[in-house]
Amino acid sequence: MKLLVIGATRGIGRCLVEQALDEDHAVAALVRNPARLPLSHDRLKVVKGDIRDRAAVKRAVEDQDAVCITIGIGPTRKTVGVFSEGARNVIEAMTPSAAKQLICVTGIGAGDSKNHGGFFYDRIINPLFLKTIYEDKDRQESLVRASNLDWVIVRPGFLTNGPLTGTYRVLVDLEGARAGKISRADVAHFILSELKEKQYLSKTPLLTY
Repeated sequence: MKLLVIGATRGIGRCLVEQALDEDHAVAALVRNPARLPLSHDRLKVVKGDIRDRAAVKRAVEDQDAVCITIGIGPTRKTVGVFSEGARNVIEAMTPSAAKQLICVTGIGAGDSKNHGGFFYDRIINPLFLKTIYEDKDRQESLVRASNLDWVIVRPGFLTNGPLTGTYRVLVDLEGARAGKISRADVAHFILSELKEKQYLSKTPLLTY
């Protein structure tokens, strides 16, 4: 598989790149600063660019089989637009290309996962520090849902730097569900599995232990 990872320098994206290479896939990584991805591999192509740059995204998407958006930003109260703008550019670039599989990572608080993070997160952390981020992630999810791509929106629980276990829950029915922790490595594991098995197309699975 030829896979493009956008947001590959850290976190889930970095884990995804490493695991995909371990599984013999060809990986392209769209990154703003290539120096922040100090990996060298004959099946890794590092493309310098920003998800908000339509031309850079179009170049990166060419000849790929699938695209994964794993970008993230730190807490802010400022207006946020990178998630929706980036998704719009990716969808636009993928529509006329061979790549039809899109996996987009959002998180707890987006869409109908709102109010499934527990009292402290739902009532304090999210509204005080993440409100504008999740408003834009809602816009991002709406764009992905409206596309004609084979999409999956992945909503991880509370991320850790724990090990790859391969053992976690995948929830699509959130009735009574509450998110717990999940390692970034296990989120990457799910993404790779889904790219191969396509069990959750047009769904928004929540990942948690």
